[in-house]
Amino acid sequence: MSHPHPELGPPPTLPKGGLRVTPLGGLGEIGRNMTVFEYGGRLLIVDCGVLFPEEEQPGIDLILPDFTTLRDRLDDIDGIVLTHGHEDHIGAVPYLLREKQDIPLIGSKLTLALIEAKLQEHRIRPYTLEVKEGMRERIGPFECEFVAVNHSIPDALAVAIRTPAGMVVHTGDFKMDQLPLDGRLTDLASFVRFGEEGIDLLLTDSTNAEVPGFVPHERDISKALLGVFARAERRIIVASFASHVHRIQQILDAAHEYGRRVAFVGRSMVRNMGIARDLGYLRVPPGLVVDVKTLDDLPDEQVVLVCTGSQGEPMAALSRMANRDHQIRIVPGDTVILASSLIPGNENAVYRVINGLTRWGANVVHKGNAKVHVSGHASAGELLYFYNLCKPRNLMPVHGEWRHLRANAELGALTGVPKDRIVIAEDGVVVDLVDGVAKIVGKVQAGYVYVDGLSVGDITEASLKDRRILGDEGIVNVFVVVDSTTGKIVGGPHVQARGSGIDDAAFSAVIPKIEESFAKAAQDGVAESHQLQQLIRRAVGKWVSDNYRRRPMILPVVVEV
Repeated sequence: MSHPHPELGPPPTLPKGGLRVTPLGGLGEIGRNMTVFEYGGRLLIVDCGVLFPEEEQPGIDLILPDFTTLRDRLDDIDGIVLTHGHEDHIGAVPYLLREKQDIPLIGSKLTLALIEAKLQEHRIRPYTLEVKEGMRERIGPFECEFVAVNHSIPDALAVAIRTPAGMVVHTGDFKMDQLPLDGRLTDLASFVRFGEEGIDLLLTDSTNAEVPGFVPHERDISKALLGVFARAERRIIVASFASHVHRIQQILDAAHEYGRRVAFVGRSMVRNMGIARDLGYLRVPPGLVVDVKTLDDLPDEQVVLVCTGSQGEPMAALSRMANRDHQIRIVPGDTVILASSLIPGNENAVYRVINGLTRWGANVVHKGNAKVHVSGHASAGELLYFYNLCKPRNLMPVHGEWRHLRANAELGALTGVPKDRIVIAEDGVVVDLVDGVAKIVGKVQAGYVYVDGLSVGDITEASLKDRRILGDEGIVNVFVVVDSTTGKIVGGPHVQARGSGIDDAAFSAVIPKIEESFAKAAQDGVAESHQLQQLIRRAVGKWVSDNYRRRPMILPVVVEV
């Protein structure tokens, strides 16, 4: 198995007749999925998603792929194929279209409807091409054939990309549920056909590669949900992804059976479910869905609220309910259902929300204590079956953390894919398919791009480090006035601490040390403002460390008069 090397340099020129594959996100992480294909100087992008921030990224709203390598080649992009409508596959599209608005978007009806609604908020009117399973479209030099796959959102597609360099198959996110709610099976016959034609490179979803066996059927969830509804005494509050149409359908069905009314809470949930209903992907009995404002007129035992926040996102509705920061107040006897799996990295945030809800008396039902969710990603048994059908000549696991990619690679090897034809890459690692062999040839820039409010890309790792220090250790401001000629102190020092856990009065002990440092600097002829600031940092930093074992951010201000 080939794998990236930290000393990889920029890739060489793509050989004539070769196909280049560059993942800009989704490898080594869950989210931010984006892969760039290049042939004959033209580019095709598959997916363009976001990654949601973790606790060590305070203040960040979203994390985007790095578009640096594309900025000088925007005119070479023939299209963006979107495999399905989840945020980790479409969420970064508005930010890429800001660079060039007329890049065509190719996807299924629901996927395009979801992204068009999102783009409307960004005041972008995209050029779109709607496709469905079984269709073939030529997009520049890339002949794309679209294949139905089963996932946790309707209308998901895999794509086979044919060029003179060979055929590449990208599964997108998929599983092989044989009893899907919408009756739309993963089209295994097409994958068998591709295998017989010869798949030169297979890019496969790795998210569940560590999980043995097969994913349970979506239909199994309905029985568990009905049981929860039967036992619920007061309101039922369901937290789910705003695009999980299948799960919301099951909630609606259960609510209808038990005579409850349903209200959607949150802008994205209201928008997406409205789109799904209008396009016929969500079946809503008349009178079942009501406006959230009308719920006060209904008894609690007739109410179901559907909101976002299943991953513990701090600003989502469920987190705010847990923190008593939402108009909907949790009361004893309420039932809360977390109808989603845990995305790695979100565990602490989710359990914090569960504890908060439980504190207010809610009965919290989640995947850990009831069968209220099944994954949308193929487990190890399904992947083995899939590889035996496809018989790929080269394999490149995608969509997963390192442990998932490695587990997926091992599954491929078990089914007979030669180990030297299995490529384990990471974001930015360039893979060339030349003469039927896929090899790593270099690496391009593919770091995190942070969205913070209206700011895109302005926040750096250094900024986040400062935020973490401020959050963990606090800040100490030191204000000193000095004579611009001699460097001697003529006012201060004044010390003020915030969030450090140290009383301002305690800093009287460090003032003589600052004065001593300045006196010595004046003797040595040091009067430059930056050097004096450094003296303050060293003196205060050492004193705080010695006496309190803390390392707050020290912000010195030196005013010359």
